[in-house]
Amino acid sequence: MAKLGEVSDTDIRRFADLQTALTKRLDHFAAHGCKVSDHALDVVMFAEANEAELDRILARRLAGETLSEHEVAQFKTAVLVFLGAEYARRGWVQQYHIGALRNNNLRQFKLLGPDVGFDSINDRPMAEELSKLLSKQNEENLLPKTILYCLNPRDNEVLGTMIGNFQGEGMPGKMQFGSGWWFNDQKDGMERQMTQLAQLGLLSRFVGMLTDSRSFLSYTRHEYFRRILCQMIGRWVEAGEAPADINLLGEMVKNICFNNARDYFAIELN
Repeated sequence: MAKLGEVSDTDIRRFADLQTALTKRLDHFAAHGCKVSDHALDVVMFAEANEAELDRILARRLAGETLSEHEVAQFKTAVLVFLGAEYARRGWVQQYHIGALRNNNLRQFKLLGPDVGFDSINDRPMAEELSKLLSKQNEENLLPKTILYCLNPRDNEVLGTMIGNFQGEGMPGKMQFGSGWWFNDQKDGMERQMTQLAQLGLLSRFVGMLTDSRSFLSYTRHEYFRRILCQMIGRWVEAGEAPADINLLGEMVKNICFNNARDYFAIELN
């Protein structure tokens, strides 16, 4: 919070100050071409609070006090709803990566710190809280384009149906069930995600594979993904489950692998 206040030239003491600081940073990133945000929701929380409650929660935390789980949920909810509205006003896409269980090995965490290979899949329920969070953002018609990723493949159908609750508003495929993430970023995980998306939604509107900007080797995912997608569709054709129409299916593959993402993220190409 101190760093945010410093870079935004804002004295953050109340929730309104935090909103001001975040708005300044969003404007900064927008001026440099940013179009996408990403939030790690290891646990999806939802709890509403008024401004006075949010001010009190922020003051307590700035004073070094430990917050209750309910207070954490209230504060996170308010921040996410505020940011979602700001993303919508700017035409940004928000991403939610849901369900990681992090830093499981306490001894190794003390020795090496976070993000060194001791994370795994969480199995905590999230459908009801996620629904409330998205619905709250949608109340004022300020739910931005959103991509939802789950780490637990058990939740594929949850997200595959959740996106159907909030589609529309002039953007085909506004709500996206994101590609297989992390432990699911392999052949079986990709096939399951795309199969369940095809069963529950529109595979043709899918924005496809993504890369990890921290790892240049992750760019090979796109080739791997294209092969898996084409093999999967080919099996459907051989089984009589999709039309043997190379033009129709070829155009769909091109859209999934490039055109949909170009349009979804409003990327201008020379």
